[in-house]
Amino acid sequence: MRGEKLFRFLNDNNIQYEKFKHPLTYSAQMTANVTHIPGKEFAKTVIVKVKGRLVMVVTNANQKVNLRLLKNIYSTEDVELASEREFREIFQDCELGAMPPFGNLYNMEELVSEELTKDDYIVFNAGTHTDLIKMRYDDFEKLVQPRIVNFRISL
Repeated sequence: MRGEKLFRFLNDNNIQYEKFKHPLTYSAQMTANVTHIPGKEFAKTVIVKVKGRLVMVVTNANQKVNLRLLKNIYSTEDVELASEREFREIFQDCELGAMPPFGNLYNMEELVSEELTKDDYIVFNAGTHTDLIKMRYDDFEKLVQPRIVNFRISL
């Protein structure tokens, strides 16, 4: 089952969440639109490479990953978006492009946009392009323990 690792993890940690289906979409902004979730509340997962190492970056649907800021955070010019080919094997339980924002489940460092911390809930893909999870942001942060980054800063 797609997203099985995520559901097992949430259930094992007694986390309350709501799972729901939506029409097939392939972008976070489209999913936010068809589900009537404001783009600022919908989390999208982007994989970047920092010095050859894969890192999960989670922003809201209407935000872009600021590579210049990541280069500053990591003190290197060696930062780029990863290709699906480079991370396909890591997310075998997910459809590509529908990875949940749980870097800890995939042995990845995770950075989360400060914008997502401002809402009580977080909504994200649950391993498919038709399944979403809504859960309390506090529970998400407790489980993932991501590094919070202000992606609105321009360098």
